[in-house]
Amino acid sequence: MREYLIGLDYGTESARGVLLEASSGELQAEFVHAYRHGVMDRSLKDGARLPPEWALQDASDYLEAAQVLLSHLATFVPTDGVVLSVGIDFTASTPLPTLSDGTPLSSLYPAEPHAYVKLWKHHAAQSRADAINAAAGAYLRWYGGKTSSEWLPAKAAQLALESPELWAQTAYFIEAGDWLVWQLTGTQTRSACLAGYKAHYQASEGYPSDPFGIDLLSRLTQPVAVGSSAGRLTTQWLETTGLKSNPVVAVATIDAHAAVPAVGVSTPGTLTIITGTSACHMLLEPRCLEVQGIAGIVMDGIVPGLWGYEAGQAGFGDLLNWFIRSFPNGPNDGASFAHYNARAADLEPGQSGLVALDWWNGCRTPLDDTELSGLILGMTLTTTPVDIYRALLEGLCYGTRRVIETFESGGIEIERLVVTGGLAERNPLLMQLMADVTGKPVNVPNVTHASARGAAMHGAVAAGVVTDFVDAVVRYGAKQYLSYRPR
Repeated sequence: MREYLIGLDYGTESARGVLLEASSGELQAEFVHAYRHGVMDRSLKDGARLPPEWALQDASDYLEAAQVLLSHLATFVPTDGVVLSVGIDFTASTPLPTLSDGTPLSSLYPAEPHAYVKLWKHHAAQSRADAINAAAGAYLRWYGGKTSSEWLPAKAAQLALESPELWAQTAYFIEAGDWLVWQLTGTQTRSACLAGYKAHYQASEGYPSDPFGIDLLSRLTQPVAVGSSAGRLTTQWLETTGLKSNPVVAVATIDAHAAVPAVGVSTPGTLTIITGTSACHMLLEPRCLEVQGIAGIVMDGIVPGLWGYEAGQAGFGDLLNWFIRSFPNGPNDGASFAHYNARAADLEPGQSGLVALDWWNGCRTPLDDTELSGLILGMTLTTTPVDIYRALLEGLCYGTRRVIETFESGGIEIERLVVTGGLAERNPLLMQLMADVTGKPVNVPNVTHASARGAAMHGAVAAGVVTDFVDAVVRYGAKQYLSYRPR
């Protein structure tokens, strides 16, 4: 009998599923499904306009994605095959209000913006984050000294204070990753990773007190460690997807955090960077150091037994996508990227005279301020689009260097960078510039769909296929890397 693992990776625009052979980790099948309603940042499904800085999603899109992905992957499992586990990672913080049975309020009140999932880049809650920061709770020392509109508490406060009628009906305010696990298993199981980084939960202290008096704690539940089982796929899901076995479903994790073991990292000294619409920077460290300006420190948050440190750049791939779509130079985005990369590679450092600041979507590290904006200095009448593109690449790399300097100022040593994601794989110029600007060797792992693979690894640990995450890294993690040395 052949045995398999499934990993589901829920990103900002779409979800991806992978089917891995359990003994070797060999990729058997993959599939991507775009969310039906995408990111609602201008209007709701019915066309009703949204205010600025809103970013919502429809929870039903997540169920549709699970149905499509699991059904597709099931067709690649032979008749004598068995799927042992399903692991799930999710972009975060992406919470939603539900009834006690898990029904999303958006299914009851489709015309109410506050009833929907609040995506991580929903920045309309910044004033609530500012109020939390002004209260200066001691727990903020675990989070670089500040919270953000990207995290759960500010989003909960915005909902409760701006729509008290909906908040009164909210039995649970839950991360979408935890909610999806609930729908697949029939049991609500919160993730210590999601709770730790996005709801400020610490095992030694619990959740922080409620600064707004909105009774948030009654709408949260005790989290469970990553790599734990949340139950098994329900009979209904087995029937509708065609999966013939009864796989274990792992506790959810954050998409970027899932990628760390997948790229072969399980020890300190390596900064793992996941490049997507934004960039997440993660470190494993045996010591608990209160580093100012980072996004969070959580024990067992990435892998058990080590402190997981998180930082990030709020705009990364979406900054380059903005440029390509604003200044296209080819029949499609891929051709435009090829054009600009080829010509930008011919420029010497500083040749254009431009300096770019990469805060197009705010600054996550070290200032944790979503209301800041980007900048380009040095424009003249001779400036070309290629000059601007090169400056944006350099700006992203200097943003990464600032993250590294923030960690190092807190006493953490970084020896190398492991960078994964589509940009790392498709843009060698960006990776070489990152090595040059940071002065660190950059390794791009030869691993397909790192977050989805990492999610499958979480499932393997939860189902007992491997003994722990160290074992999972040995069996399923990246083995080969493309290396860039600083020039």
